Amino acid sequence: MDPKNKTTADFILLGLFPNCRYPNLLIVLILFIYTLASAGNSILIFLIWLDPRLHTPMYFLLSQLHLSLIDLALISTTVPKMVINFFSRKKSISKVACGTQIFFFFALGGSECLLLTLMAYDRYVAVCNPLRYSIIMNSRVCLWMALVSWGGGALNSLINTIYTMHFPFCGSREIHHFFCEMPAVLKLSCEDTSLYETVVSVICIVFVLLPLGLIMSSYLLIFLTVLRMNSPEGRRKALATCSSHLAVVSLYYGPAMIIYMTPHSFHTSEQDEILSMINAIFTPMLNPLIYSLRNKEVLAALRKVVSRRFILK
Repeated sequence: MDPKNKTTADFILLGLFPNCRYPNLLIVLILFIYTLASAGNSILIFLIWLDPRLHTPMYFLLSQLHLSLIDLALISTTVPKMVINFFSRKKSISKVACGTQIFFFFALGGSECLLLTLMAYDRYVAVCNPLRYSIIMNSRVCLWMALVSWGGGALNSLINTIYTMHFPFCGSREIHHFFCEMPAVLKLSCEDTSLYETVVSVICIVFVLLPLGLIMSSYLLIFLTVLRMNSPEGRRKALATCSSHLAVVSLYYGPAMIIYMTPHSFHTSEQDEILSMINAIFTPMLNPLIYSLRNKEVLAALRKVVSRRFILK
Protein backbone atom coordinates (compact mmCIF):
# COMPACT_ATOMS: atom_id res chain seq x y z
CA MET A 1 0.00 0.00 0.00
CA ASP A 2 1.18 3.50 -0.82
CA PRO A 3 2.59 5.13 2.34
CA LYS A 4 0.84 8.32 1.29
CA ASN A 5 -2.41 6.62 2.14
CA LYS A 6 -1.40 6.01 5.72
CA THR A 7 -3.82 7.40 8.26
CA THR A 8 -3.16 9.54 11.29
CA ALA A 9 -6.78 9.26 12.50
CA ASP A 10 -7.91 7.49 15.64
CA PHE A 11 -8.02 3.72 15.95
CA ILE A 12 -11.28 1.85 16.51
CA LEU A 13 -11.42 -0.65 19.38
CA LEU A 14 -14.03 -3.27 18.49
CA GLY A 15 -14.29 -4.29 22.14
CA LEU A 16 -14.53 -7.61 23.93
CA PHE A 17 -16.39 -10.16 21.81
CA PRO A 18 -18.15 -7.65 19.48
CA ASN A 19 -20.56 -10.35 18.27
CA CYS A 20 -21.67 -11.25 21.80
CA ARG A 21 -25.46 -11.69 22.05
CA TYR A 22 -25.64 -10.16 25.55
CA PRO A 23 -23.18 -7.23 25.63
CA ASN A 24 -24.94 -5.56 28.60
CA LEU A 25 -24.56 -8.69 30.72
CA LEU A 26 -20.90 -8.98 29.68
CA ILE A 27 -20.05 -5.39 30.63
CA VAL A 28 -21.82 -5.80 34.01
CA LEU A 29 -19.70 -8.90 34.64
CA ILE A 30 -16.52 -7.02 33.70
CA LEU A 31 -17.45 -4.13 36.01
CA PHE A 32 -18.13 -6.59 38.83
CA ILE A 33 -14.73 -8.24 38.32
CA TYR A 34 -13.04 -4.82 38.15
CA THR A 35 -14.69 -3.80 41.42
CA LEU A 36 -13.58 -7.03 43.13
CA ALA A 37 -10.03 -6.70 41.79
CA SER A 38 -9.73 -3.05 42.81
CA ALA A 39 -11.17 -3.68 46.26
CA GLY A 40 -9.13 -6.85 46.87
CA ASN A 41 -5.79 -5.38 45.82
CA SER A 42 -6.46 -2.08 47.62
CA ILE A 43 -7.34 -3.90 50.86
CA LEU A 44 -4.22 -6.06 50.58
CA ILE A 45 -2.03 -2.97 50.00
CA PHE A 46 -3.70 -1.24 52.96
CA LEU A 47 -3.20 -4.23 55.28
CA ILE A 48 0.45 -4.70 54.32
CA TRP A 49 1.12 -0.99 54.82
CA LEU A 50 -0.76 -0.79 58.11
CA ASP A 51 0.25 -3.96 59.98
CA PRO A 52 3.87 -4.00 61.25
CA ARG A 53 3.82 -7.82 61.26
CA LEU A 54 3.58 -7.72 57.46
CA HIS A 55 6.60 -5.42 57.06
CA THR A 56 8.76 -8.33 55.91
CA PRO A 57 10.44 -9.07 52.55
CA MET A 58 7.65 -11.50 51.68
CA TYR A 59 4.95 -8.83 51.99
CA PHE A 60 6.27 -5.28 52.19
CA LEU A 61 9.67 -5.01 50.52
CA LEU A 62 9.53 -7.41 47.59
CA SER A 63 6.53 -9.41 46.67
CA GLN A 64 2.90 -9.01 47.60
CA LEU A 65 2.76 -5.23 48.01
CA HIS A 66 4.32 -4.73 44.58
CA LEU A 67 2.26 -7.53 43.03
CA SER A 68 -0.94 -5.88 44.26
CA LEU A 69 0.21 -2.49 42.93
CA ILE A 70 0.96 -4.06 39.53
CA ASP A 71 -2.38 -5.88 39.39
CA LEU A 72 -4.32 -2.76 40.37
CA ALA A 73 -2.56 -0.73 37.66
CA LEU A 74 -2.81 -3.53 35.09
CA ILE A 75 -6.58 -3.94 35.27
CA SER A 76 -7.01 -0.15 35.35
CA THR A 77 -5.04 0.13 32.09
CA THR A 78 -7.68 -1.72 30.07
CA VAL A 79 -11.08 -1.93 31.77
CA PRO A 80 -11.98 1.77 32.31
CA LYS A 81 -11.41 2.63 28.63
CA MET A 82 -13.44 -0.40 27.56
CA VAL A 83 -16.31 0.57 29.86
CA ILE A 84 -16.23 4.24 28.75
CA ASN A 85 -16.34 3.20 25.09
CA PHE A 86 -19.26 0.87 25.76
CA PHE A 87 -21.46 3.40 27.53
CA SER A 88 -20.53 6.34 25.29
CA ARG A 89 -21.02 4.23 22.14
CA LYS A 90 -17.70 5.64 20.91
CA LYS A 91 -15.07 3.04 20.12
CA SER A 92 -12.28 5.38 19.08
CA ILE A 93 -8.88 5.74 20.74
CA SER A 94 -6.21 8.20 19.64
CA LYS A 95 -2.79 7.04 18.50
CA VAL A 96 -1.16 8.65 21.56
CA ALA A 97 -3.64 6.97 23.92
CA CYS A 98 -3.14 3.66 22.12
CA GLY A 99 0.64 3.92 22.49
CA THR A 100 0.22 4.84 26.17
CA GLN A 101 -1.97 1.80 26.73
CA ILE A 102 0.57 -0.48 25.02
CA PHE A 103 3.37 0.97 27.15
CA PHE A 104 1.66 0.50 30.50
CA PHE A 105 0.29 -2.94 29.69
CA PHE A 106 3.67 -4.20 28.45
CA ALA A 107 5.59 -2.48 31.29
CA LEU A 108 3.34 -3.89 34.01
CA GLY A 109 3.32 -7.33 32.38
CA GLY A 110 7.12 -7.38 32.16
CA SER A 111 7.45 -6.17 35.74
CA GLU A 112 5.14 -8.94 36.92
CA CYS A 113 7.22 -11.56 35.08
CA LEU A 114 10.39 -10.36 36.80
CA LEU A 115 8.66 -9.97 40.17
CA LEU A 116 7.25 -13.51 40.09
CA THR A 117 10.77 -14.80 39.38
CA LEU A 118 12.21 -12.87 42.33
CA MET A 119 9.37 -14.12 44.52
CA ALA A 120 10.36 -17.70 43.62
CA TYR A 121 13.91 -16.93 44.77
CA ASP A 122 12.49 -15.48 47.99
CA ARG A 123 10.58 -18.74 48.59
CA TYR A 124 13.70 -20.77 47.77
CA VAL A 125 15.74 -18.91 50.40
CA ALA A 126 12.91 -19.16 52.96
CA VAL A 127 12.58 -22.95 52.59
CA CYS A 128 16.12 -24.05 51.74
CA ASN A 129 18.10 -21.53 53.83
CA PRO A 130 15.73 -20.45 56.63
CA LEU A 131 18.50 -19.61 59.09
CA ARG A 132 20.15 -17.23 56.63
CA TYR A 133 16.91 -15.75 55.27
CA SER A 134 17.09 -12.45 57.12
CA ILE A 135 20.73 -12.02 56.06
CA ILE A 136 20.24 -12.86 52.37
CA MET A 137 16.88 -11.12 51.93
CA ASN A 138 17.77 -7.91 53.73
CA SER A 139 16.08 -4.57 53.07
CA ARG A 140 18.70 -3.37 50.59
CA VAL A 141 18.56 -6.55 48.49
CA CYS A 142 14.75 -6.48 48.40
CA LEU A 143 14.73 -2.81 47.38
CA TRP A 144 17.10 -3.52 44.49
CA MET A 145 14.99 -6.51 43.42
CA ALA A 146 11.85 -4.36 43.38
CA LEU A 147 13.63 -1.63 41.39
CA VAL A 148 14.93 -4.18 38.88
CA SER A 149 11.45 -5.61 38.29
CA TRP A 150 9.80 -2.19 37.81
CA GLY A 151 12.70 -0.69 35.85
CA GLY A 152 13.26 -3.74 33.64
CA GLY A 153 9.60 -3.92 32.66
CA ALA A 154 9.41 -0.17 31.94
CA LEU A 155 12.60 -0.08 29.84
CA ASN A 156 11.59 -3.08 27.75
CA SER A 157 8.12 -1.64 27.22
CA LEU A 158 9.41 1.80 26.24
CA ILE A 159 11.61 0.35 23.48
CA ASN A 160 8.86 -1.92 22.15
CA THR A 161 6.17 0.77 22.30
CA ILE A 162 8.26 3.30 20.39
CA TYR A 163 9.15 0.76 17.73
CA THR A 164 5.58 -0.54 17.41
CA MET A 165 4.05 2.91 17.02
CA HIS A 166 6.65 4.06 14.46
CA PHE A 167 5.11 1.79 11.81
CA PRO A 168 2.74 3.50 9.33
CA PHE A 169 -0.87 2.33 9.67
CA CYS A 170 -3.01 2.10 6.56
CA GLY A 171 -6.48 1.10 5.51
CA SER A 172 -8.66 -0.33 8.26
CA ARG A 173 -8.25 1.26 11.68
CA GLU A 174 -10.23 -1.46 13.47
CA ILE A 175 -8.35 -3.20 16.27
CA HIS A 176 -9.90 -6.61 16.90
CA HIS A 177 -9.42 -6.40 20.64
CA PHE A 178 -10.74 -4.67 23.76
CA PHE A 179 -7.51 -2.69 24.21
CA CYS A 180 -4.43 -1.73 22.20
CA GLU A 181 -2.49 -4.94 22.42
CA MET A 182 0.76 -5.00 20.48
CA PRO A 183 0.05 -7.98 18.13
CA ALA A 184 -3.42 -6.62 17.31
CA VAL A 185 -2.04 -3.15 16.49
CA LEU A 186 0.79 -4.55 14.33
CA LYS A 187 -1.79 -6.22 12.07
CA LEU A 188 -2.85 -2.74 10.88
CA SER A 189 0.62 -1.76 9.69
CA CYS A 190 1.31 -1.02 6.02
CA GLU A 191 4.78 -2.53 6.28
CA ASP A 192 5.97 -6.08 6.78
CA THR A 193 6.35 -6.57 10.54
CA SER A 194 7.44 -10.23 10.49
CA LEU A 195 11.05 -9.40 11.41
CA TYR A 196 9.93 -7.28 14.36
CA GLU A 197 7.51 -9.98 15.49
CA THR A 198 10.45 -12.41 15.51
CA VAL A 199 12.39 -9.94 17.68
CA VAL A 200 9.39 -9.70 20.04
CA SER A 201 9.37 -13.51 20.31
CA VAL A 202 13.06 -13.44 21.26
CA ILE A 203 12.37 -10.73 23.86
CA CYS A 204 9.56 -12.89 25.24
CA ILE A 205 12.04 -15.72 25.70
CA VAL A 206 14.01 -13.39 27.98
CA PHE A 207 10.93 -12.15 29.85
CA VAL A 208 8.85 -15.34 29.86
CA LEU A 209 10.78 -18.56 29.24
CA LEU A 210 13.96 -17.60 31.10
CA PRO A 211 12.09 -16.41 34.24
CA LEU A 212 9.82 -19.47 34.04
CA GLY A 213 12.89 -21.71 33.87
CA LEU A 214 14.36 -20.01 36.93
CA ILE A 215 11.04 -20.38 38.78
CA MET A 216 10.84 -24.09 37.96
CA SER A 217 14.46 -24.58 39.03
CA SER A 218 13.76 -22.84 42.34
CA TYR A 219 10.75 -25.03 43.01
CA LEU A 220 12.62 -28.20 42.07
CA LEU A 221 15.17 -27.37 44.77
CA ILE A 222 12.36 -26.47 47.17
CA PHE A 223 10.55 -29.77 46.64
CA LEU A 224 13.77 -31.74 47.08
CA THR A 225 14.31 -29.91 50.37
CA VAL A 226 10.72 -30.57 51.46
CA LEU A 227 11.06 -34.29 50.75
CA ARG A 228 14.04 -34.43 53.11
CA MET A 229 12.11 -32.80 55.96
CA ASN A 230 11.30 -35.08 58.89
CA SER A 231 8.47 -32.96 60.25
CA PRO A 232 5.05 -33.33 58.53
CA GLU A 233 4.13 -29.88 59.88
CA GLY A 234 7.26 -28.40 58.30
CA ARG A 235 6.38 -29.99 54.96
CA ARG A 236 2.83 -28.69 55.12
CA LYS A 237 3.94 -25.17 55.98
CA ALA A 238 6.59 -25.10 53.23
CA LEU A 239 4.16 -26.35 50.57
CA ALA A 240 1.46 -23.92 51.72
CA THR A 241 3.95 -21.06 51.45
CA CYS A 242 4.76 -21.95 47.84
CA SER A 243 1.38 -23.10 46.51
CA SER A 244 -0.08 -19.58 46.29
CA HIS A 245 2.86 -18.34 44.24
CA LEU A 246 2.71 -21.36 41.91
CA ALA A 247 -1.00 -20.74 41.31
CA VAL A 248 -0.32 -17.12 40.31
CA VAL A 249 2.58 -18.19 38.04
CA SER A 250 0.32 -20.68 36.23
CA LEU A 251 -2.42 -18.08 35.73
CA TYR A 252 -0.03 -15.48 34.34
CA TYR A 253 2.57 -17.37 32.30
CA GLY A 254 0.23 -19.78 30.51
CA PRO A 255 -1.77 -17.20 28.50
CA ALA A 256 1.30 -14.98 27.96
CA MET A 257 3.25 -17.82 26.34
CA ILE A 258 0.43 -18.61 23.93
CA ILE A 259 -0.18 -14.97 22.92
CA TYR A 260 3.40 -13.84 22.42
CA MET A 261 5.38 -17.00 21.68
CA THR A 262 3.26 -18.92 19.19
CA PRO A 263 2.67 -17.98 15.52
CA HIS A 264 -0.43 -15.82 15.05
CA SER A 265 -1.79 -18.33 12.54
CA PHE A 266 -2.17 -20.80 15.43
CA HIS A 267 -4.75 -18.70 17.28
CA THR A 268 -7.64 -16.41 16.31
CA SER A 269 -8.47 -12.90 17.50
CA GLU A 270 -11.20 -14.33 19.73
CA GLN A 271 -8.74 -16.71 21.38
CA ASP A 272 -6.30 -13.84 21.93
CA GLU A 273 -9.07 -11.83 23.60
CA ILE A 274 -9.89 -14.71 25.95
CA LEU A 275 -6.23 -15.17 26.90
CA SER A 276 -5.70 -11.43 27.34
CA MET A 277 -8.83 -11.28 29.48
CA ILE A 278 -7.36 -13.95 31.77
CA ASN A 279 -4.11 -11.97 32.09
CA ALA A 280 -5.50 -8.44 32.27
CA ILE A 281 -8.81 -8.94 34.10
CA PHE A 282 -9.19 -12.30 35.86
CA THR A 283 -5.65 -12.66 37.25
CA PRO A 284 -5.68 -9.25 39.03
CA MET A 285 -8.96 -10.28 40.64
CA LEU A 286 -7.78 -13.75 41.69
CA ASN A 287 -4.31 -12.82 42.99
CA PRO A 288 -5.44 -11.11 46.23
CA LEU A 289 -7.93 -13.94 46.87
CA ILE A 290 -5.23 -16.57 46.38
CA TYR A 291 -2.81 -14.80 48.69
CA SER A 292 -5.21 -13.60 51.38
CA LEU A 293 -7.52 -16.60 51.80
CA ARG A 294 -4.56 -18.99 52.09
CA ASN A 295 -2.43 -16.77 54.32
CA LYS A 296 -2.83 -16.74 58.10
CA GLU A 297 -0.84 -13.52 58.57
CA VAL A 298 -3.00 -11.57 56.13
CA LEU A 299 -6.23 -12.94 57.59
CA ALA A 300 -5.01 -12.07 61.09
CA ALA A 301 -4.23 -8.51 59.96
CA LEU A 302 -7.70 -8.23 58.40
CA ARG A 303 -9.41 -9.47 61.59
CA LYS A 304 -7.36 -7.02 63.62
CA VAL A 305 -8.41 -4.05 61.47
CA VAL A 306 -12.08 -5.11 61.45
CA SER A 307 -12.19 -5.73 65.21
CA ARG A 308 -10.47 -2.39 65.90
CA ARG A 309 -13.07 -0.61 63.78
CA PHE A 310 -15.95 -2.22 65.71
CA ILE A 311 -14.30 -1.33 69.05
CA LEU A 312 -13.93 2.30 67.97
CA LYS A 313 -17.59 2.40 66.98
